[in-house]
Amino acid sequence: MIRLLRMRHTKVAIAATAVVVLSGCASVNLEQSLSSANAAANSFTDGQLTLARDQRERDGLRRRALDLLSKPLEQKDAVQLALVNSPSMQAMVAQSWADASMAAQTGRIANPILSLERMRLGDETEIGRLLSFGLLDLLMLPARKGIAEGRIKQAQLRLSSDVVDQVTQVRQAWVRAVAAQQTFSYTQQVFASAQASAELAKRLQAIGNFNKLDRARQQAFYADTATQLAGAQHQSTAAREELIRLLGLDDDQAVMLKLPERLPMLPKEPFSPQEAGRQASQGRLDLQIAKAEYDATARAQGWNTVSTFTDIELGIRKDSVFDAADNSRQTRRGFEISLELPIFDWGGMRRDSMNAQTLAAANRLEATARAAGSNVRESYSAYRTAYDVARHYRDEVIPLRKIISEENQFRYNGMLISVFELLADSRDQVNSVMAALNAEQQFWQANAALQASLIGKPTSAGASGGSAGVSAESGAAH
Repeated sequence: MIRLLRMRHTKVAIAATAVVVLSGCASVNLEQSLSSANAAANSFTDGQLTLARDQRERDGLRRRALDLLSKPLEQKDAVQLALVNSPSMQAMVAQSWADASMAAQTGRIANPILSLERMRLGDETEIGRLLSFGLLDLLMLPARKGIAEGRIKQAQLRLSSDVVDQVTQVRQAWVRAVAAQQTFSYTQQVFASAQASAELAKRLQAIGNFNKLDRARQQAFYADTATQLAGAQHQSTAAREELIRLLGLDDDQAVMLKLPERLPMLPKEPFSPQEAGRQASQGRLDLQIAKAEYDATARAQGWNTVSTFTDIELGIRKDSVFDAADNSRQTRRGFEISLELPIFDWGGMRRDSMNAQTLAAANRLEATARAAGSNVRESYSAYRTAYDVARHYRDEVIPLRKIISEENQFRYNGMLISVFELLADSRDQVNSVMAALNAEQQFWQANAALQASLIGKPTSAGASGGSAGVSAESGAAH
Protein backbone atom coordinates (compact mmCIF):
# COMPACT_ATOMS: atom_id res chain seq x y z
CA MET A 1 0.00 0.00 0.00
CA ILE A 2 2.80 2.41 0.93
CA ARG A 3 4.59 1.54 -2.30
CA LEU A 4 1.43 2.26 -4.29
CA LEU A 5 1.07 5.68 -2.64
CA ARG A 6 4.70 6.48 -3.40
CA MET A 7 4.17 5.56 -7.05
CA ARG A 8 1.10 7.80 -7.21
CA HIS A 9 2.99 10.69 -5.61
CA THR A 10 5.83 10.18 -8.07
CA LYS A 11 3.42 10.29 -11.00
CA VAL A 12 1.81 13.45 -9.66
CA ALA A 13 5.23 15.08 -9.24
CA ILE A 14 6.27 14.10 -12.76
CA ALA A 15 2.99 15.45 -14.15
CA ALA A 16 3.39 18.71 -12.23
CA THR A 17 6.97 19.07 -13.44
CA ALA A 18 5.86 18.48 -17.02
CA VAL A 19 3.16 21.16 -16.71
CA VAL A 20 5.71 23.66 -15.37
CA VAL A 21 8.19 22.87 -18.14
CA LEU A 22 5.59 23.05 -20.89
CA SER A 23 4.11 26.27 -19.55
CA GLY A 24 7.52 27.99 -19.40
CA CYS A 25 7.18 29.10 -23.00
CA ALA A 26 7.79 32.48 -24.55
CA SER A 27 5.17 35.05 -23.58
CA VAL A 28 4.37 38.67 -24.42
CA ASN A 29 3.81 41.47 -21.96
CA LEU A 30 2.39 44.62 -23.58
CA GLU A 31 3.70 46.95 -20.88
CA GLN A 32 7.17 45.49 -21.28
CA SER A 33 6.98 45.99 -25.06
CA LEU A 34 5.91 49.62 -24.61
CA SER A 35 8.69 50.21 -22.10
CA SER A 36 11.20 48.71 -24.52
CA ALA A 37 10.00 50.96 -27.37
CA ASN A 38 10.01 54.04 -25.13
CA ALA A 39 13.53 53.26 -23.95
CA ALA A 40 14.85 52.63 -27.47
CA ALA A 41 13.32 55.84 -28.85
CA ASN A 42 13.16 57.99 -25.73
CA SER A 43 14.28 61.14 -27.55
CA PHE A 44 11.32 60.66 -29.91
CA THR A 45 8.55 59.50 -27.56
CA ASP A 46 9.67 61.07 -24.27
CA GLY A 47 8.31 57.89 -22.65
CA GLN A 48 4.71 58.68 -23.72
CA LEU A 49 4.02 55.80 -26.14
CA THR A 50 0.98 53.91 -24.89
CA LEU A 51 -2.04 51.89 -26.05
CA ALA A 52 -5.60 52.63 -24.96
CA ARG A 53 -7.33 49.27 -24.42
CA ASP A 54 -10.67 50.41 -23.00
CA GLN A 55 -12.95 53.44 -23.02
CA ARG A 56 -11.56 54.81 -19.77
CA GLU A 57 -8.01 54.90 -21.16
CA ARG A 58 -9.24 56.40 -24.44
CA ASP A 59 -11.02 59.17 -22.54
CA GLY A 60 -7.82 59.87 -20.63
CA LEU A 61 -5.82 60.22 -23.84
CA ARG A 62 -8.47 62.49 -25.33
CA ARG A 63 -8.29 64.80 -22.32
CA ARG A 64 -4.52 64.95 -22.77
CA ALA A 65 -5.01 65.79 -26.45
CA LEU A 66 -7.43 68.62 -25.65
CA ASP A 67 -4.94 70.03 -23.14
CA LEU A 68 -2.22 70.09 -25.83
CA LEU A 69 -4.59 71.77 -28.30
CA SER A 70 -5.49 74.53 -25.86
CA LYS A 71 -2.31 76.46 -26.75
CA PRO A 72 -0.18 77.05 -29.85
CA LEU A 73 1.27 73.68 -30.78
CA GLU A 74 5.06 73.58 -30.67
CA GLN A 75 6.97 70.80 -32.42
CA LYS A 76 7.53 68.77 -29.24
CA ASP A 77 3.86 69.11 -28.32
CA ALA A 78 2.88 67.96 -31.82
CA VAL A 79 4.82 64.74 -31.27
CA GLN A 80 3.11 64.16 -27.91
CA LEU A 81 -0.28 64.87 -29.50
CA ALA A 82 0.34 62.28 -32.20
CA LEU A 83 1.36 59.70 -29.59
CA VAL A 84 -1.82 60.11 -27.54
CA ASN A 85 -4.33 61.01 -30.24
CA SER A 86 -3.43 59.41 -33.58
CA PRO A 87 -5.44 56.25 -34.40
CA SER A 88 -2.64 55.28 -36.79
CA MET A 89 -0.15 55.33 -33.92
CA GLN A 90 -2.51 53.27 -31.75
CA ALA A 91 -3.02 50.81 -34.61
CA MET A 92 0.76 50.51 -34.97
CA VAL A 93 1.17 49.59 -31.30
CA ALA A 94 -1.76 47.15 -31.40
CA GLN A 95 -0.39 45.47 -34.53
CA SER A 96 3.01 45.11 -32.88
CA TRP A 97 1.31 43.46 -29.91
CA ALA A 98 -0.45 41.06 -32.29
CA ASP A 99 2.79 40.25 -34.14
CA ALA A 100 4.64 39.63 -30.88
CA SER A 101 1.82 37.39 -29.63
CA MET A 102 1.91 35.33 -32.83
CA ALA A 103 5.68 35.05 -32.48
CA ALA A 104 5.27 33.81 -28.92
CA GLN A 105 2.71 31.26 -30.11
CA THR A 106 5.30 29.60 -32.34
CA GLY A 107 7.34 28.79 -29.23
CA ARG A 108 4.55 26.82 -27.56
CA ILE A 109 3.94 23.12 -27.89
CA ALA A 110 0.79 22.06 -29.71
CA ASN A 111 -2.09 20.73 -27.63
CA PRO A 112 -2.31 16.93 -27.32
CA ILE A 113 -5.05 15.14 -29.25
CA LEU A 114 -7.51 12.88 -27.47
CA SER A 115 -9.13 10.27 -29.74
CA LEU A 116 -12.13 8.20 -28.60
CA GLU A 117 -13.57 5.21 -30.41
CA ARG A 118 -16.26 2.64 -29.75
CA MET A 119 -16.40 -0.69 -31.59
CA ARG A 120 -18.86 -3.57 -31.19
CA LEU A 121 -18.57 -7.17 -32.36
CA GLY A 122 -21.32 -9.58 -31.26
CA ASP A 123 -21.52 -9.48 -27.49
CA GLU A 124 -18.17 -7.70 -27.22
CA THR A 125 -17.88 -3.90 -26.95
CA GLU A 126 -14.53 -2.14 -27.11
CA ILE A 127 -13.97 1.48 -26.04
CA GLY A 128 -10.61 2.95 -27.11
CA ARG A 129 -8.88 6.06 -25.78
CA LEU A 130 -5.72 7.47 -27.39
CA LEU A 131 -3.81 10.53 -26.18
CA SER A 132 -1.18 11.59 -28.73
CA PHE A 133 1.21 14.49 -29.15
CA GLY A 134 4.14 15.47 -31.37
CA LEU A 135 7.30 14.01 -29.93
CA LEU A 136 9.59 16.25 -32.00
CA ASP A 137 7.67 19.32 -30.83
CA LEU A 138 8.31 18.33 -27.25
CA LEU A 139 11.98 17.48 -27.74
CA MET A 140 12.69 20.72 -29.61
CA LEU A 141 10.70 22.94 -27.22
CA PRO A 142 13.77 24.77 -25.79
CA ALA A 143 14.98 25.61 -29.30
CA ARG A 144 11.52 26.80 -30.35
CA LYS A 145 11.30 28.95 -27.25
CA GLY A 146 14.57 30.65 -28.18
CA ILE A 147 13.34 31.23 -31.74
CA ALA A 148 10.08 32.71 -30.44
CA GLU A 149 11.93 35.05 -28.08
CA GLY A 150 14.05 36.25 -30.99
CA ARG A 151 10.96 36.98 -33.07
CA ILE A 152 9.35 38.81 -30.16
CA LYS A 153 12.45 40.99 -29.98
CA GLN A 154 12.16 41.62 -33.71
CA ALA A 155 8.56 42.79 -33.26
CA GLN A 156 9.59 45.14 -30.45
CA LEU A 157 12.45 46.59 -32.51
CA ARG A 158 10.17 47.09 -35.51
CA LEU A 159 7.73 48.95 -33.28
CA SER A 160 10.52 51.27 -32.15
CA SER A 161 11.58 51.81 -35.77
CA ASP A 162 8.01 52.49 -36.93
CA VAL A 163 7.47 54.96 -34.08
CA VAL A 164 10.66 56.82 -35.01
CA ASP A 165 9.50 56.99 -38.62
CA GLN A 166 6.03 58.26 -37.63
CA VAL A 167 7.41 60.85 -35.22
CA THR A 168 9.86 62.07 -37.88
CA GLN A 169 6.97 62.53 -40.29
CA VAL A 170 5.10 64.54 -37.65
CA ARG A 171 8.16 66.73 -36.99
CA GLN A 172 8.67 67.46 -40.68
CA ALA A 173 4.96 68.04 -41.30
CA TRP A 174 4.91 70.53 -38.41
CA VAL A 175 7.85 72.39 -39.97
CA ARG A 176 6.11 72.52 -43.35
CA ALA A 177 2.83 73.69 -41.82
CA VAL A 178 4.41 76.50 -39.80
CA ALA A 179 6.66 77.56 -42.70
CA ALA A 180 3.72 77.57 -45.14
CA GLN A 181 1.66 79.63 -42.72
CA GLN A 182 4.54 82.08 -42.29
CA THR A 183 5.07 82.31 -46.05
CA PHE A 184 1.35 82.94 -46.64
CA SER A 185 1.33 85.71 -44.06
CA TYR A 186 4.32 87.39 -45.70
CA THR A 187 2.84 86.94 -49.18
CA GLN A 188 -0.30 88.76 -48.03
CA GLN A 189 1.86 91.74 -47.09
CA VAL A 190 3.61 91.64 -50.46
CA PHE A 191 0.25 91.43 -52.24
CA ALA A 192 -1.05 94.48 -50.39
CA SER A 193 2.08 96.41 -51.37
CA ALA A 194 1.82 95.33 -55.01
CA GLN A 195 -1.83 96.25 -55.10
CA ALA A 196 -1.06 99.75 -53.81
CA SER A 197 1.79 100.09 -56.33
CA ALA A 198 -0.46 99.10 -59.24
CA GLU A 199 -3.18 101.53 -58.14
CA LEU A 200 -0.66 104.36 -57.80
CA ALA A 201 0.74 103.64 -61.27
CA LYS A 202 -2.77 103.69 -62.72
CA ARG A 203 -3.52 107.10 -61.21
CA LEU A 204 -0.18 108.59 -62.29
CA GLN A 205 -0.74 107.41 -65.84
CA ALA A 206 -4.21 108.96 -65.80
CA ILE A 207 -2.76 112.41 -65.08
CA GLY A 208 0.09 111.97 -67.54
CA ASN A 209 2.96 111.51 -65.08
CA PHE A 210 3.62 107.87 -65.92
CA ASN A 211 4.09 106.09 -69.22
CA LYS A 212 2.17 103.02 -70.34
CA LEU A 213 5.15 100.64 -70.19
CA ASP A 214 6.05 101.40 -66.56
CA ARG A 215 2.43 101.16 -65.53
CA ALA A 216 2.18 97.73 -67.24
CA ARG A 217 5.23 96.55 -65.30
CA GLN A 218 3.61 97.50 -62.01
CA GLN A 219 0.40 95.79 -63.04
CA ALA A 220 2.28 92.64 -64.07
CA PHE A 221 3.99 92.49 -60.68
CA TYR A 222 0.60 92.84 -59.00
CA ALA A 223 -0.82 90.03 -61.16
CA ASP A 224 2.11 87.75 -60.40
CA THR A 225 1.77 88.46 -56.69
CA ALA A 226 -1.92 87.60 -56.79
CA THR A 227 -1.01 84.21 -58.29
CA GLN A 228 1.64 83.66 -55.63
CA LEU A 229 -0.86 84.54 -52.92
CA ALA A 230 -3.31 81.93 -54.18
CA GLY A 231 -0.55 79.31 -54.31
CA ALA A 232 0.72 80.23 -50.84
CA GLN A 233 -2.81 80.00 -49.44
CA HIS A 234 -3.29 76.53 -50.85
CA GLN A 235 0.16 75.43 -49.69
CA SER A 236 -0.66 76.63 -46.19
CA THR A 237 -3.94 74.71 -46.23
CA ALA A 238 -2.36 71.55 -47.66
CA ALA A 239 0.51 71.56 -45.14
CA ARG A 240 -1.90 72.14 -42.27
CA GLU A 241 -4.17 69.30 -43.42
CA GLU A 242 -1.18 66.97 -43.76
CA LEU A 243 -0.27 67.72 -40.16
CA ILE A 244 -3.89 67.20 -39.08
CA ARG A 245 -3.90 63.74 -40.66
CA LEU A 246 -0.63 62.72 -39.00
CA LEU A 247 -1.89 63.97 -35.62
CA GLY A 248 -5.13 62.03 -36.09
CA LEU A 249 -7.34 65.04 -35.32
CA ASP A 250 -11.09 64.85 -35.84
CA ASP A 251 -13.06 67.81 -37.21
CA ASP A 252 -13.60 69.42 -33.80
CA GLN A 253 -9.95 69.03 -32.85
CA ALA A 254 -8.80 70.37 -36.24
CA VAL A 255 -10.67 73.62 -35.57
CA MET A 256 -8.81 73.95 -32.26
CA LEU A 257 -5.35 73.51 -33.83
CA LYS A 258 -3.22 76.64 -33.48
CA LEU A 259 0.33 76.87 -34.79
CA PRO A 260 3.12 79.28 -33.85
CA GLU A 261 3.50 82.32 -36.08
CA ARG A 262 7.02 81.42 -37.15
CA LEU A 263 9.62 78.68 -37.08
CA PRO A 264 12.03 78.50 -34.12
CA MET A 265 15.24 80.48 -34.24
CA LEU A 266 18.29 78.70 -35.59
CA PRO A 267 20.47 77.13 -32.88
CA LYS A 268 23.56 79.11 -31.95
CA GLU A 269 25.84 76.25 -32.95
CA PRO A 270 25.19 73.29 -35.26
CA PHE A 271 25.36 69.69 -34.19
CA SER A 272 29.02 68.62 -34.35
CA PRO A 273 30.04 65.59 -36.46
CA GLN A 274 31.77 64.10 -33.40
CA GLU A 275 28.54 64.24 -31.41
CA ALA A 276 26.63 62.79 -34.35
CA GLY A 277 29.08 59.90 -34.60
CA ARG A 278 28.91 59.26 -30.87
CA GLN A 279 25.13 59.06 -30.83
CA ALA A 280 24.98 56.92 -33.96
CA SER A 281 27.34 54.34 -32.45
CA GLN A 282 25.18 53.74 -29.37
CA GLY A 283 23.02 51.13 -31.08
CA ARG A 284 21.19 51.75 -34.33
CA LEU A 285 17.72 50.28 -34.72
CA ASP A 286 18.33 49.15 -38.29
CA LEU A 287 21.38 47.12 -37.24
CA GLN A 288 19.53 45.62 -34.28
CA ILE A 289 16.59 44.62 -36.48
CA ALA A 290 18.84 43.04 -39.13
CA LYS A 291 20.84 41.15 -36.48
CA ALA A 292 17.69 39.91 -34.73
CA GLU A 293 16.33 38.72 -38.08
CA TYR A 294 19.54 36.85 -38.84
CA ASP A 295 19.69 35.23 -35.38
CA ALA A 296 16.05 34.10 -35.60
CA THR A 297 16.50 32.72 -39.11
CA ALA A 298 19.68 30.85 -38.17
CA ARG A 299 18.04 29.34 -35.08
CA ALA A 300 14.95 28.33 -37.02
CA GLN A 301 17.07 26.62 -39.63
CA GLY A 302 18.57 24.25 -37.06
CA TRP A 303 15.17 23.16 -35.76
CA ASN A 304 13.44 23.03 -39.14
CA THR A 305 16.22 20.91 -40.65
CA VAL A 306 15.18 17.98 -38.44
CA SER A 307 11.49 18.40 -39.22
CA THR A 308 12.12 18.30 -42.99
CA PHE A 309 13.15 14.65 -42.79
CA THR A 310 10.40 13.18 -40.67
CA ASP A 311 7.84 13.75 -37.92
CA ILE A 312 7.15 11.58 -34.90
CA GLU A 313 3.99 11.32 -32.86
CA LEU A 314 3.73 9.44 -29.56
CA GLY A 315 0.38 8.13 -28.33
CA ILE A 316 -0.66 6.56 -25.02
CA ARG A 317 -3.50 4.10 -25.46
CA LYS A 318 -6.03 2.62 -23.04
CA ASP A 319 -8.79 0.30 -24.31
CA SER A 320 -11.64 -1.22 -22.31
CA VAL A 321 -13.29 -4.39 -23.62
CA PHE A 322 -16.73 -5.36 -22.29
CA ASP A 323 -18.07 -8.89 -22.90
CA ALA A 324 -21.86 -9.04 -22.38
CA ALA A 325 -21.88 -12.83 -22.57
CA ASP A 326 -19.99 -13.40 -19.34
CA ASN A 327 -20.38 -9.83 -18.00
CA SER A 328 -16.60 -9.25 -17.88
CA ARG A 329 -14.31 -6.27 -18.49
CA GLN A 330 -10.75 -6.21 -19.65
CA THR A 331 -8.36 -3.28 -19.88
CA ARG A 332 -5.58 -3.02 -22.41
CA ARG A 333 -2.78 -0.46 -22.12
CA GLY A 334 0.00 0.45 -24.50
CA PHE A 335 1.49 3.13 -26.67
CA GLU A 336 1.70 3.98 -30.33
CA ILE A 337 4.44 5.68 -32.31
CA SER A 338 3.64 7.26 -35.68
CA LEU A 339 6.60 7.95 -37.93
CA GLU A 340 6.46 9.92 -41.17
CA LEU A 341 8.41 7.95 -43.80
CA PRO A 342 10.50 10.14 -46.13
CA ILE A 343 9.82 8.12 -49.25
CA PHE A 344 8.53 10.61 -51.81
CA ASP A 345 9.84 13.83 -50.29
CA TRP A 346 13.13 14.03 -48.43
CA GLY A 347 12.67 17.74 -47.71
CA GLY A 348 15.58 18.86 -49.87
CA MET A 349 13.75 21.87 -51.33
CA ARG A 350 12.68 23.07 -47.89
CA ARG A 351 16.25 22.81 -46.63
CA ASP A 352 17.48 24.74 -49.68
CA SER A 353 14.87 27.40 -48.94
CA MET A 354 16.02 27.69 -45.32
CA ASN A 355 19.67 27.90 -46.36
CA ALA A 356 18.78 30.66 -48.81
CA GLN A 357 16.78 32.55 -46.18
CA THR A 358 19.66 32.40 -43.72
CA LEU A 359 22.09 33.55 -46.40
CA ALA A 360 19.75 36.39 -47.36
CA ALA A 361 19.42 37.50 -43.74
CA ALA A 362 23.21 37.44 -43.33
CA ASN A 363 23.68 39.59 -46.42
CA ARG A 364 20.94 42.01 -45.33
CA LEU A 365 22.77 42.42 -42.03
CA GLU A 366 26.04 43.08 -43.84
CA ALA A 367 24.37 45.53 -46.25
CA THR A 368 22.76 47.41 -43.36
CA ALA A 369 26.07 47.61 -41.50
CA ARG A 370 27.88 48.92 -44.56
CA ALA A 371 25.19 51.52 -45.30
CA ALA A 372 24.87 52.76 -41.72
CA GLY A 373 27.84 55.10 -41.75
CA SER A 374 27.00 56.38 -45.22
CA ASN A 375 23.43 57.21 -44.18
CA VAL A 376 24.64 59.21 -41.19
CA ARG A 377 27.22 61.10 -43.26
CA GLU A 378 24.65 61.97 -45.92
CA SER A 379 22.08 63.12 -43.35
CA TYR A 380 24.68 65.17 -41.52
CA SER A 381 25.82 66.77 -44.77
CA ALA A 382 22.23 67.77 -45.58
CA TYR A 383 21.81 69.10 -42.04
CA ARG A 384 25.02 71.09 -42.01
CA THR A 385 24.47 72.49 -45.50
CA ALA A 386 20.95 73.60 -44.59
CA TYR A 387 22.24 75.18 -41.37
CA ASP A 388 25.02 77.09 -43.17
CA VAL A 389 22.64 78.34 -45.86
CA ALA A 390 19.99 79.42 -43.34
CA ARG A 391 22.60 81.14 -41.20
CA HIS A 392 24.03 82.87 -44.30
CA TYR A 393 20.63 84.34 -45.10
CA ARG A 394 20.12 85.34 -41.46
CA ASP A 395 23.56 86.91 -40.89
CA GLU A 396 24.50 88.18 -44.34
CA VAL A 397 21.76 88.44 -46.94
CA ILE A 398 18.86 89.79 -44.87
CA PRO A 399 20.99 92.41 -43.02
CA LEU A 400 22.42 93.59 -46.36
CA ARG A 401 18.93 93.84 -47.83
CA LYS A 402 17.86 95.83 -44.80
CA ILE A 403 20.77 98.27 -45.25
CA ILE A 404 19.93 98.69 -48.94
CA SER A 405 16.28 99.29 -48.08
CA GLU A 406 17.16 101.92 -45.46
CA GLU A 407 19.53 103.70 -47.85
CA ASN A 408 16.92 103.78 -50.59
CA GLN A 409 14.43 105.13 -48.08
CA PHE A 410 16.83 107.97 -47.28
CA ARG A 411 17.29 108.67 -51.00
CA TYR A 412 13.55 108.68 -51.53
CA ASN A 413 13.07 111.09 -48.62
CA GLY A 414 15.70 113.33 -50.26
CA MET A 415 13.78 113.13 -53.53
CA LEU A 416 16.74 111.44 -55.24
CA ILE A 417 14.68 108.43 -56.41
CA SER A 418 11.02 107.93 -57.23
CA VAL A 419 8.49 105.86 -55.32
CA PHE A 420 8.64 103.19 -58.01
CA GLU A 421 12.38 102.76 -57.62
CA LEU A 422 11.70 102.30 -53.91
CA LEU A 423 9.07 99.68 -54.72
CA ALA A 424 11.46 97.92 -57.09
CA ASP A 425 13.92 97.58 -54.22
CA SER A 426 11.10 96.17 -52.08
CA ARG A 427 10.49 93.51 -54.73
CA ASP A 428 14.13 92.47 -54.53
CA GLN A 429 13.81 92.27 -50.75
CA VAL A 430 10.78 89.99 -51.11
CA ASN A 431 12.91 87.58 -53.11
CA SER A 432 15.50 87.40 -50.33
CA VAL A 433 12.96 87.00 -47.52
CA MET A 434 11.20 84.16 -49.33
CA ALA A 435 14.53 82.40 -49.86
CA ALA A 436 15.42 82.88 -46.19
CA LEU A 437 12.10 81.37 -45.10
CA ASN A 438 12.70 78.40 -47.37
CA ALA A 439 16.23 77.95 -45.99
CA GLU A 440 14.91 77.86 -42.41
CA GLN A 441 12.31 75.30 -43.39
CA GLN A 442 14.90 73.10 -45.06
CA PHE A 443 17.12 73.27 -41.98
CA TRP A 444 14.44 72.12 -39.54
CA GLN A 445 13.40 69.30 -41.85
CA ALA A 446 17.02 68.22 -42.23
CA ASN A 447 17.36 68.36 -38.46
CA ALA A 448 14.43 65.94 -38.04
CA ALA A 449 15.89 63.64 -40.70
CA LEU A 450 19.29 63.65 -38.99
CA GLN A 451 17.82 62.71 -35.62
CA ALA A 452 16.07 59.75 -37.27
CA SER A 453 19.26 58.66 -39.05
CA LEU A 454 21.26 58.75 -35.83
CA ILE A 455 18.91 56.26 -34.19
CA GLY A 456 18.96 54.03 -37.25
CA LYS A 457 15.92 55.00 -39.31
CA PRO A 458 17.27 56.79 -42.41
CA THR A 459 14.69 59.13 -43.89
CA SER A 460 14.42 61.95 -46.39
CA ALA A 461 14.98 65.53 -45.33
CA GLY A 462 11.65 66.34 -46.96
CA ALA A 463 12.84 68.14 -50.06
CA SER A 464 9.25 68.43 -51.27
CA GLY A 465 8.52 70.80 -48.48
CA GLY A 466 10.73 73.42 -50.04
CA SER A 467 8.73 73.66 -53.26
CA ALA A 468 6.50 76.40 -51.92
CA GLY A 469 9.42 78.57 -50.95
CA VAL A 470 11.20 78.00 -54.22
CA SER A 471 8.13 78.83 -56.29
CA ALA A 472 7.48 81.92 -54.24
CA GLU A 473 11.08 82.98 -54.63
CA SER A 474 11.09 82.52 -58.39
CA GLY A 475 7.72 84.26 -58.71
CA ALA A 476 8.92 87.22 -56.69
CA ALA A 477 11.78 87.76 -59.10
CA HIS A 478 9.48 88.79 -61.94
